[in-house]
Amino acid sequence: MIELTRKLTETWGPSGYEHRVRKLIQDEVKDLADEITVDPLGNLICRVGGKRSDGGTKIMIAAHMDEIGVMTTFVEPKSGFLRFANVGGLIHTTLIANRVLFEDGTIGVISVQDLWGGARTNVPNLDDFYIDVSDGNGTGKVQPGSPGVFYQRMEQRGTRLIGKAMDDRIGCIVAIETMRRLKKKTKNEVYFVFTVQEEVGLRGARPAAYNVDPDVAIALDVTGTGDEIHGRKMAVKLGDGAAIKLNDPGLVVPPAIRDWMIERAEKDKIPYQRELLVAGTTDASGIQMARAGVPSGCISIPCRYVHTTSETVDTRDVEACIALLTGLVKNPVKL
Repeated sequence: MIELTRKLTETWGPSGYEHRVRKLIQDEVKDLADEITVDPLGNLICRVGGKRSDGGTKIMIAAHMDEIGVMTTFVEPKSGFLRFANVGGLIHTTLIANRVLFEDGTIGVISVQDLWGGARTNVPNLDDFYIDVSDGNGTGKVQPGSPGVFYQRMEQRGTRLIGKAMDDRIGCIVAIETMRRLKKKTKNEVYFVFTVQEEVGLRGARPAAYNVDPDVAIALDVTGTGDEIHGRKMAVKLGDGAAIKLNDPGLVVPPAIRDWMIERAEKDKIPYQRELLVAGTTDASGIQMARAGVPSGCISIPCRYVHTTSETVDTRDVEACIALLTGLVKNPVKL
């Protein structure tokens, strides 16, 4: 699991350009699914198990493949510095001196106008930042419209995994490892969907849910924690188990879904936490409104420093999420 997490988090894949991540996942799960398709938007859809017509429940599992990043908008004519727009939710205070990787392999460095002046103590506007891709020979090849992601290696510190794009490659890991444990054996009709463009508006999950037409859905995504110094008041801690979502700004989890997850966790003696998130949402928010409506919940992986290059998760939480999801999709669904 550790090495697969390393491969996934270090793979280039901003919103709308998930093809490299999709290929890696497709190669990983090709022997774990009964059927694999890619829809017109780029979602990877993997069916495992029986058929709803045979008495099972059609379950959709969603984990998004994309990551936040940037897109170049303008090349300064004299310096060659790149101006850029955000792809997803950038945190401006984390940008200075970060490195950006473009698809052609070019690595740039983000800086800001007046670095040693006002930018030291004030949060600059995005228009004040630029990316330096100069090579000393005046041969920069990055053009407007080029997407990039933040460049960072994954590191392991005890049970902690630290890297960029844990949001939501670690959710993809939970889905893949659950598929591995199922070994294609479940009476439910389970669709593991690796979605696109979540970071720019849940754009992949909605059409995927319309296509799958599930009875129930579970999103897999990261959530913040409340265990940092002077942090938010939130009852989620790193290392305390799977976070079962109760509510976020885009999703009120139906009580039946909440109870289904909690009862399974308690029956299987899986450590869990109750999650109430006051900012942000997941693919479940889009899935719940597909067709005539889909009862939807979310298993969240606790994560510190979300939307930075040092997103931090705990392998014990990841294992708890895998165990919980496996139990939910393997057994009869009674809502």
